[in-house]
Amino acid sequence: MPRILGIDIPKEKKIEIALTYIYGIGRNTSCKIVKEAGISSNKRAKDLTDEEVSRISTTIQKGNYRTEGDLRRQLTQDIRRLIDIGSWRGLRHKRGLPVRGQRTRTNARTRKGPRRGTIAIIKKE
Repeated sequence: MPRILGIDIPKEKKIEIALTYIYGIGRNTSCKIVKEAGISSNKRAKDLTDEEVSRISTTIQKGNYRTEGDLRRQLTQDIRRLIDIGSWRGLRHKRGLPVRGQRTRTNARTRKGPRRGTIAIIKKE
């Protein structure tokens, strides 16, 4: 398995698809990177030479693409800033509710978590 920027990319996939396993690189960006590095897009990741792997990693670093830790850190800082200034979106993040205006009466289970069971009322005799 080739390692690019500390990430093991799958060896059986074409290089354009394999690069998308790096957090922050999608299909469009991976196509640009492969083109800039001068590598055939039909090549599989296992067929890359060490020189081509290093070319890809230098292209990613020189192209100022935010990936992995830097991107995750920036996202958490952005969310922390929204919470600190007390904006609506920040409050929704803090409460664990949908941020972008979705309904919460039904659905929204991904953000709210599993349903809490209804508590039965015990009658005293």
